Amino acid sequence: MTGRTEAYSPGAHSDGLCPACEQAVVGRPSSLRRRVLFITSEMTDYVKVGGLGEVSAALPRALADAFDVRVLIPGYREVLQSHRELSVIADVPALAGLPACRLGRTRTSDGLFVYVLLSPELYERDGTPYGDRSGDWLDNHIRFGRLSAAAAQIAIGAIDPFWAADLVHANDWPSALTPAYLRWSGARTPSVLTIHNLAYQGLFAREALAQLGVPENAFRVDGVEFYDQLSFLKGGIFYADHVTTVSDTYAREITHPEHGCGLDGLLRQRAAEGRLCGIVNGIDSWDPATDPSLATGFEAGDWTGKQVNKDAIRDAFGLGRTKGPLFSIVSRLVQQKGIDFVLEAADDIADQGGQIVVVGAGEPDIEDAVRAQFAQRPKSLAAFIGYDESLARRLYAGSDFLLMPSRFEPCGLSQMFAQRAGALPIVHQTGGLADTVRDGRTGFQFRSLTVEGLMGAVTRAFRVFNTRSALSKMRLNAMRQDFSWSESAAAYGSLYMRGIGNR
Repeated sequence: MTGRTEAYSPGAHSDGLCPACEQAVVGRPSSLRRRVLFITSEMTDYVKVGGLGEVSAALPRALADAFDVRVLIPGYREVLQSHRELSVIADVPALAGLPACRLGRTRTSDGLFVYVLLSPELYERDGTPYGDRSGDWLDNHIRFGRLSAAAAQIAIGAIDPFWAADLVHANDWPSALTPAYLRWSGARTPSVLTIHNLAYQGLFAREALAQLGVPENAFRVDGVEFYDQLSFLKGGIFYADHVTTVSDTYAREITHPEHGCGLDGLLRQRAAEGRLCGIVNGIDSWDPATDPSLATGFEAGDWTGKQVNKDAIRDAFGLGRTKGPLFSIVSRLVQQKGIDFVLEAADDIADQGGQIVVVGAGEPDIEDAVRAQFAQRPKSLAAFIGYDESLARRLYAGSDFLLMPSRFEPCGLSQMFAQRAGALPIVHQTGGLADTVRDGRTGFQFRSLTVEGLMGAVTRAFRVFNTRSALSKMRLNAMRQDFSWSESAAAYGSLYMRGIGNR
């Protein structure tokens, strides 16, 4: 590896520090913060598919006062377009079948350092980070093996000679091999892996081992082997010093076969070792009182302001201005989210005077089913197939209830945003939904994952909606919930220091 600094596009160092200057800063006695490399495949600043993008944008910032946190993300087009003059600071050497690439570095407008893995042939593509409408990218094992291996090299100071990590924090399967690469290299850098969704494991054929530089003796039950396939996520769970997931309930659920996705045995082992825990996600500082995209800002107790937003949503989607409740869905349209239950219940809800608005995108067959059914009742059912952050927040602000009948939900963010805007969530009692919605106080839970179970909770919601004092009380309870990142960030900080102290 040859360390160097140059502009990715013509210009000065956009991060504000050349390596020599940074070395001087880092060397100051006052700069005693521990260094954490946070590796992610999504970040809302640039690209978001699910909750991982929100967490990757918020958690490093919430930790910035206590730690020198730097994010590593692939060099997607969206990242490069946001930082046209990022500094190229080093070459990253090839490893086995992983191509050589380059490492860029930049800073966000609020000062967060971001490392960018530059490889146009791997990352500069149309579609999502993981694929396009025809399916996953066939070389995802190379794309994210390259990310994990580079993270391990950066962590030990082999790439950026002026920065090495005291701890690495990998997230989900795309970066889950980072702890494994560290272990295989003999490095002692402690590692944390956060599971945001166990259902996505990064499974590839055994032939990928040689391309990724995975030792043959690691392809076993106590390693990366999963039913004769290579599992990125299993490798991370096995080799990481500590495993977290994004709610207490989900941390318990995944140690049982129903939600363990075939990894429950390993997860029970990690829990028994005291190396598995749940830390619920927070949400950012969105405030319905100050959001300029809303029809009007409003605070807890200002139900006239909420009604203005409700009318604005109805007008935008061509719905009638009825006296009934407005139900919202802000979600990826995938099987996990239980959209099929909503489709079965939609006519019943409409017949009782309710209206439903959906904002989301996902699996084409579910998108098509929503379009087809909702087109039959355009004054009661409406959908925007796609994702628009501003529209989603306007919908939270304008709706009375949020429908979230997920089959499983590691944490979930929509139910927290909804409560902040006084929209009461109707949720299946699972994972983070069970941890963040208080049944009968800030929303409604149901246990039986059936249409009947969902409609039982919807019936309770109608009853509350028709009793204005009860509705006002629940809205006040919901809007006064504290879902900030401070408590969760403190828990991660304590975990980091424990891991660093055990080196």
